[in-house]
Amino acid sequence: MHKDDQMTPLERLNGFLTGGEMDRLLTMPFICSMSGRAAGMTHREKRSSGRNEADCQIANYKRFGHDLLIVEHGLHTVGKAMGTVMADPEDAVPHILEYVLQDPDKVDELDWEAVLPQNSPDFKLHLEALKICADEAGDEVPTGILIGCPFTAAASILGTEKLLKACRRNPELVHKLVRGCTDVLKELHNAYIAEGGMILLCEPIATGSIIPQKTFAEFVEPYMTEIVENVHAHGGMCCYHICGDTTKILGNILASKPDMISIDNRVDLSFAKSIIEPFMPVVGNVDPVDCLVLGTPEEVEEGVKEAIRKGYDAQHGYILASGCDLNLGVPLENLDAFMAAARKYGSFPINPATW
Repeated sequence: MHKDDQMTPLERLNGFLTGGEMDRLLTMPFICSMSGRAAGMTHREKRSSGRNEADCQIANYKRFGHDLLIVEHGLHTVGKAMGTVMADPEDAVPHILEYVLQDPDKVDELDWEAVLPQNSPDFKLHLEALKICADEAGDEVPTGILIGCPFTAAASILGTEKLLKACRRNPELVHKLVRGCTDVLKELHNAYIAEGGMILLCEPIATGSIIPQKTFAEFVEPYMTEIVENVHAHGGMCCYHICGDTTKILGNILASKPDMISIDNRVDLSFAKSIIEPFMPVVGNVDPVDCLVLGTPEEVEEGVKEAIRKGYDAQHGYILASGCDLNLGVPLENLDAFMAAARKYGSFPINPATW
């Protein structure tokens, strides 16, 4: 437990879920891409083994005392398992070099079996990381699994541009891809849930910054509803995050009934809270770039205070978080400032008049 806290993250989470006592707001900066820095590892070293991935998460927890470890199953792992070719940079996030489905007419030749838990080396690595986190830190802090959702997974197979064009020109292909992704992702979720992982659903390609509400309603919402229902049927909990501006699709996101919704900084937190708070907790949304990467510690403190001001009194609860994953450029001192501000302004009982 962090020296400046009175409760462990698990104790705090239990208070949040049951309406019990809490010492401060739950605080979950998305420490994923940059997690190797606190452990002195490059990105390639971090992703080379389950042991390394877990060590990075635990090192960050020991320094910052935040409330969630995050194992990064990733956004492109479905496509990669089936043959999409990824770059392997030393100290950057891998990106796609070549998509497995070059000819849409060959969609029925895709090897969906390669994605399943028993066949995927990437899954086995991340499951190992989850187990290590649970064994070595699980008595204090929970672990989440950041994993791409069906529409984004389909983009890792076909490519984003081709997928978006196919939504208009070949919707049958899109439904076939998203259907397949939904089925294999449920199997992955089930295996992670069985080991105690919280599912962090991430669907960046479905952002309102890219697709209109009509497209979301047809190709995203029904499959995500099925995903969430499966998580709940297997005793799991899920947080649903979509990058970018989701202002116009918040109602559609709500319709899938996750346990909580995470908001990007592109969405006004006060507005999002007004839509979400009657139904579930809201998570967000300190600017991950202008504030956390480019800002000073003093600016980080102001960003945290503003987020708390807007969100702290949400009807079904508020969780302080960054608006998205934190990239490798974030100064560790800014995360120190993030957590210090969370403890300063988010300690209970919260009284904005004292700020």
